[in-house]
Amino acid sequence: MDAVDVIRTKRDGRRLSDEQIRWFLEAYTAGDVADEQASALLMAIVFQGLDPDELATWTRTMLESGDRLDLAAVPNPTVDKHSTGGVGDKVSLVLAPLVAACGAAVPQLSGRGLGHTGGTLDKMEAIPGWRADITPARMIEILTDVGAVIAAAGSGLAPTDRKLYALRDVTGTVESIPLIASSIMSKKLAEGTSALVLDVKIGSGAFLPEPERARLLAQTMVGIGEANGVRTRALLTRMDTVLGRAAGNGLEVIESVETLRGNGPEDLVEVTVALAREMLALVDIDTDPAPVLAAGDALGVWEAMVAAQGGDPGAPIPVAAHREVVPAPASGVLERLDARAVGIAAWRLGAGRARKEDAVSAAAGIVCLAKPGDEVRAGEPLLELHADDPARFAGALAALDGASSVGDRAPAALPLVAERVGPS
Repeated sequence: MDAVDVIRTKRDGRRLSDEQIRWFLEAYTAGDVADEQASALLMAIVFQGLDPDELATWTRTMLESGDRLDLAAVPNPTVDKHSTGGVGDKVSLVLAPLVAACGAAVPQLSGRGLGHTGGTLDKMEAIPGWRADITPARMIEILTDVGAVIAAAGSGLAPTDRKLYALRDVTGTVESIPLIASSIMSKKLAEGTSALVLDVKIGSGAFLPEPERARLLAQTMVGIGEANGVRTRALLTRMDTVLGRAAGNGLEVIESVETLRGNGPEDLVEVTVALAREMLALVDIDTDPAPVLAAGDALGVWEAMVAAQGGDPGAPIPVAAHREVVPAPASGVLERLDARAVGIAAWRLGAGRARKEDAVSAAAGIVCLAKPGDEVRAGEPLLELHADDPARFAGALAALDGASSVGDRAPAALPLVAERVGPS
């Protein structure tokens, strides 16, 4: 095999053979193919795509490049959820203990934020003492004893994807649907769960804002999961404005705990319950999660899960040293509060990172004092910005310029769950 021949094959729109795919990915992982050559193949895939057979081989090769967790010792049925990321998307923090409280086991292997979207691990690390890195044996113990775990994927899971992902991030090849789907699903399949629900975001704050592309991604990932023996479904959920009222690591933990107490914002509760119902249905549990959440019955699972990973569930979450208020631009009804703008502003306040190695602030972020549909008065507080360094406010305010609009009537109420993808 020759790397240049593989690159030319895809560049010219021809199908890669199974042998070419396996050889190239294995050689790249071993260091025998250069980053420049892998970058060229990734760019060719961006323009030429992968057909279903190519994608199946590509994903399977990445899956087989490393370890695969064995969750057979966990007594309850296992089911996980993956989100394509959004602004204020703290669903995992509520969903994992909720589904566990209903009788399933949730091995939630999560990631970190990049750009305007937040990362679940960054949020959890706002809790004093909490650790993302745990061994597979410890994960199985927690799943058995508590029912839910939120942790970092070990370096042994899909190492080819880990290497390719870092390359895609710096070569403008992130947005390819086959590459996104294979990246997500190789890690999720390596996790060893028996069922998976995908939360694919649409709207201004989503990674793929266009419904058509998001739907194709959902269909592609569901197909990969089902083909590999994992019962898989997807929901397309709207991310046009912040989910809940908080965007920022510690602020989202505080809001998640309130939601687990039964006091959550309606939109966060709606999306969380919809995903929980899908997860429970996939593992044949007929408990309705809505009353469980409303009654606060999942809070104990949260506290046990946090404590099992070294965290103190009763410790105060870090608070920012500085705050600044953004006033409403006019009186009337808030018609729009753009999720992407709020996400970029929270990132500039210190809640996110531009590069994976950047540090994030546990306290930085934004609280939305009003949401679309609420009445506001000119000059009264609309957003509250939190930062450790007041010099960060200027960049955040610039990102928020034009992010909101006020009119005479509330925007049309669209369902947060836009579509379901997968077998009936």
